[in-house]
Amino acid sequence: MSQKILKIFSILLVVFTLFSCTKESIDLNNLNETIIIRHKNADMPAYVHGNASEKVFLILLHGGPGGTGLQYRLNTIKNQLEENNVVVYFDQRGSGNSQGNYSESDVSVDLMAEDVLALTKVLKAKYGSESRFFLMGHSWGGTLGPATLLKDQSDFMGWINVDGSHDPKGVYDRYRNNFTNVANEQIALENSVSYWNNVLSLVQNVSSDYNDDDFFKMNRESNKAHEILTQDLGLNQENTDVDNGFTYNFFTISWNTTKIQSILIEKGLFKDVSYTNQLSNITIPSLILWGKHDMNVPLSYAYEAYNNLGSNDKELVIFEKSTHSPMFSEPNLFANKVIDFINQHK
Repeated sequence: MSQKILKIFSILLVVFTLFSCTKESIDLNNLNETIIIRHKNADMPAYVHGNASEKVFLILLHGGPGGTGLQYRLNTIKNQLEENNVVVYFDQRGSGNSQGNYSESDVSVDLMAEDVLALTKVLKAKYGSESRFFLMGHSWGGTLGPATLLKDQSDFMGWINVDGSHDPKGVYDRYRNNFTNVANEQIALENSVSYWNNVLSLVQNVSSDYNDDDFFKMNRESNKAHEILTQDLGLNQENTDVDNGFTYNFFTISWNTTKIQSILIEKGLFKDVSYTNQLSNITIPSLILWGKHDMNVPLSYAYEAYNNLGSNDKELVIFEKSTHSPMFSEPNLFANKVIDFINQHK
């Protein structure tokens, strides 16, 4: 055998050994990996954690637009859901630590939904075609989730909507109506009367037609309202003070959050996008989880989602002590509901 052939043979043997060891070294009972999804000029990290012994993956769509995947790797999501199955914390296009060299003109909700479907293909290629998926979206993730499922729901065993907006177009008017209703209720209870009178004044002075500035005034006020309601009604605080073992690039996140929001808003996210009339086409089992006192995405969305989803197997759970993020304010109940749903339909 010539020295040249022997050298090539040796290199191939080393490469084969490396790939063999890598595949065999994967601990399916305790996955702890980061994979990069490269799709249409974007590189999007997916942080894969948990028990893959049954090849059941829960893909988590974060809020925003422009949030981060690992901001959810806290409390019972980390300690209970990952013991039951794999949780995939996905940094969406223009979010978290995602990168890319794509044109702003290409960005859309549809493209971001295609990114999620690309993620499922990569997960199948890496962990096996028998892999099964559940999709969970929180807040903005509740917009991206339906957009994804309406493109292709065939690979998903179930849909979990957590305080998510299937109808961004309707948020502006619902803010006005919900603020008015809640303010009047709280004033009647003599809770923080001065604050709620100021809220009524704010709502009365916003434009009756959609306006970006007025939208963000109400959006910011919803976060303040959560603080007031939590204090006056004795709601549970949102516990997010847990180290998830990962440090994000702060500058990347800050730039991404502002940028992706601006792009989608300029393209009419809150003026044109609504999936309400298409929810009947989503027929996979569905679980709707909602904070009763959510001012970001009002409770009316929960009932509308439940009534319009086309699944014959659907459940609505209202978290009595929560605002916008029941996974952080009532984590044990949240985990139990999600685990039961996955176990029932996997």
